[in-house]
Amino acid sequence: MSRTVLDLWVGFFVVIGAAALLFLSLKVGSFSGFNSSNTYVLQAPFDNIGGLKVRAPVKSAGVVVGRVAEIRFDPATYRAVVSFSVDARYAFPRDTIATILTSGLLGEQYVGLEPGGDVDMLGEGDTVMITQSAVVLEKLIGQFMFDRAAE
Repeated sequence: MSRTVLDLWVGFFVVIGAAALLFLSLKVGSFSGFNSSNTYVLQAPFDNIGGLKVRAPVKSAGVVVGRVAEIRFDPATYRAVVSFSVDARYAFPRDTIATILTSGLLGEQYVGLEPGGDVDMLGEGDTVMITQSAVVLEKLIGQFMFDRAAE
């Protein structure tokens, strides 16, 4: 094999390897550019979202069913409103509970959905009315210290 043909094959495999690494890094980073599934958007108001971030997972029973799309502050109610997209394959009842949970003790925060028993299902643009805010570790430690000092 001549030197130019060998260089061409090496270049070809380097380009394929770089494309594979790019694809894997986007998948590990939860980039949904390659995900073409249908979704619907829900909203949930929270008193405190803690360290929740856009693109955080939305889980139900430990399974990722969506992603946080937007976080905004509602000046009328003084609450954080979290908009999240849910895969259209999953339908949740109207009395679903949305909770901000933490993976592990100090891990990333995510939105957990606990389905209720209502026969009517949430649809595009609906609001999850029953929510539970994030548990702030500093607040719990402060309460513990205050209770100990009061004794």
